[in-house]
Amino acid sequence: MENLFKTFKLGGLTLKNHFVLAPIKTGYGSPDGVVTDRQLSFYRQIAKDGPAVLILEPVAVTPDGREHPKQLCVHRPESSKELRKIVDVIHGENRLACLHLNHAGAAANPKASGSNPKAPSVITCPSSGLTADELSSEEIASIIEGYRNAARTAIAANFDLIEIQGGHGYLISQFLNQKINHRTDVYGENKLRFARDVLNAVKEITVDLPIILRISGSEMSPKFGIDQEDLYLLLEFAADVGVSAIHVGMGSVCFSPPWYFHHASLPEKPQLDALAEVRRRSSLPIIIAGRMGRKEKVQEVIKKGQADLVALGRPLLADPGLLEKWQSEKEHEVVYCGYCLQGCLHRMKNGKTLGCNLNPTLGYTESDPITIPQKVLIAGGGPAGMSAALYLSKRGHDVTLVEKEAHLGGQFSLSWQAPGKKDMKDGLDGLEVQVRSHAKILTGTLVDAKLIKKQLPDLLVWATGVMQNIPKIEGLNDQHHLTSLEYFNKEKIVKGPRVLVIGAGRTGLEIVELLGNEGFEVVTTKRSDPIGSGMDLISSKLTLNRIGQMKNVSVMPHTTVKAFTKDGVEVEIESEVKRLEPFQTVILASGMLSAAGPIDSIKGLVSDIEVIGDAREVNDIYHAIQAGYELAGKY
Repeated sequence: MENLFKTFKLGGLTLKNHFVLAPIKTGYGSPDGVVTDRQLSFYRQIAKDGPAVLILEPVAVTPDGREHPKQLCVHRPESSKELRKIVDVIHGENRLACLHLNHAGAAANPKASGSNPKAPSVITCPSSGLTADELSSEEIASIIEGYRNAARTAIAANFDLIEIQGGHGYLISQFLNQKINHRTDVYGENKLRFARDVLNAVKEITVDLPIILRISGSEMSPKFGIDQEDLYLLLEFAADVGVSAIHVGMGSVCFSPPWYFHHASLPEKPQLDALAEVRRRSSLPIIIAGRMGRKEKVQEVIKKGQADLVALGRPLLADPGLLEKWQSEKEHEVVYCGYCLQGCLHRMKNGKTLGCNLNPTLGYTESDPITIPQKVLIAGGGPAGMSAALYLSKRGHDVTLVEKEAHLGGQFSLSWQAPGKKDMKDGLDGLEVQVRSHAKILTGTLVDAKLIKKQLPDLLVWATGVMQNIPKIEGLNDQHHLTSLEYFNKEKIVKGPRVLVIGAGRTGLEIVELLGNEGFEVVTTKRSDPIGSGMDLISSKLTLNRIGQMKNVSVMPHTTVKAFTKDGVEVEIESEVKRLEPFQTVILASGMLSAAGPIDSIKGLVSDIEVIGDAREVNDIYHAIQAGYELAGKY
């Protein structure tokens, strides 16, 4: 591993180490392209003792290729001046800055671009549902000129490198792809022509500036993805034109989003196989991207000679200090990304700013230490309580975190048991290490009047989380049943062969998949909300696809369980009453309620009381962690 922290030659540059920040959309900018303080803070956080090269969030070379309303701009007169602000911040941390150039093509967002998407031919992008218009020859020429102008802007802004997005189902890939490029002009007859014109235009301006070409090792879509042989033609041309490195990701933004975003539940073998083939086909230095936030995987890839540099994205969001901790052999202190997509992609898709379930400080400067420390007692060691304990302690308060169970984590300690979420446990473990190094911890202890009289806190933080919502259903108490919390805690056995799961939101579907894999005959009902509510779109689709292949699982939307009888279960489906065969077990995944707040005998003992997290309003891990951080900023 120590070799990865030695210098590396790329073009005419000397890199401090073998690590790169992958381009990540942040949503921190302004609609008019003005760089914000949060963007500067974000890149400063990542650059400090971080990767040798920071590839900025994507910029669209022309307005019609934009993906996000708050995307960085490269096409405005003031763009070089604005981008220079970020470059200076990165250079201030003795790191190199790379500008990532793209045109989204069929994946462009009309809310950002102001026009309908454009592509080589008319095509519908399934991930957006939008149908792109065919680009005219004049529009193609304008886009190529956009790349040329973007290269000029990069030089004016003092960037050290340029990366060109040539994969992931974006415009260059769309032109290369004979399955979706049906043009009859020169850009259809020669599928490589557009990529060649773009690379030549950029090289014409940059000359000595190293260029990275980003590709998908495989677009993972046999029906719509680019053929591998067409990809290898691009690799050959990249070497001929003087590209300095190949940056290898996976998937297509339109046709295989789970692979594009490297969802946690996907197998790693296809990625490593695709990488090995790119290595065999190209002699250029290779950067690998996608779920590289574990030391063991990095070491394996480098040891096999499959890559020279490692790109990290989400792992540096969860812990910007990741590389420094690896280098100093403090891996146990790392707060590891769980690849859940919840705080990052899910928020961006919903038009919000980039976040992270585990790191609420992204893009924010550190709060000033307090001058008068307070004694703080926190009730509840779930995500909200742990977050409050960590950040209040960092500000200088005397904090004691109290948890009634024998371990910290609350629902977080259960969530990683769900299919495809095992990597989330590493994040919980890292967060716990951080909390234990800053605050005093009491487990197996209740916060009551006696404890408060002993502790005499100035501030009581009530973060006791949730309790299961138990629906009022006739005959439920005569039926063997357990709550979702009891299921994950293994407090009661599941009797079979037939199991009814009431509630098909995120938690319900996770339970259904686990039981289905164990061979139970499972039926799940959902009364109103969409199936999989609470999940990000990619996780929901993947989960429903896996469940859909199970012959022993049935999903019943718009179904309300009315009563349990000796003969079975009475349900109502869109005003029609039906009867289901009896079940041996019923599992309640019917939502959560905030746990009870502090009782009166406690309220009179503390002058300041704050109720946070799920104890205040039921939400998710992201908002719980955020609540603890925001509370610390108040005191």
